[in-house]
Amino acid sequence: MITKEEIFKAVSTVNDPEVGFNLVEMGLIYDAVSNEKDEVRVIMTLSTRACPLHQMIVQWVEEAVLREISTAQSAEVELVWEPSWNIGMATPEVKAKLGGF
Repeated sequence: MITKEEIFKAVSTVNDPEVGFNLVEMGLIYDAVSNEKDEVRVIMTLSTRACPLHQMIVQWVEEAVLREISTAQSAEVELVWEPSWNIGMATPEVKAKLGGF
């Protein structure tokens, strides 16, 4: 079975095009699971519901999982809005560069 760490590593290859940080550093990836069939599900959010790149980012995440994890049979994103994202969810480096923390 594919581990959560493997999935997060794969998803970390996807950068938010507006800010240049990867989705994991941004704190946008909430969870990731796979089943015994190596079907992967990534639970994530976006920085805003009005994100103009919504569809593209979801597609990039699914493609990254399939590209980076050779045993993955499928990848699906579950987009959630709760809890809503805020800068406090990002890594210290991202906070320092984006939020002035």
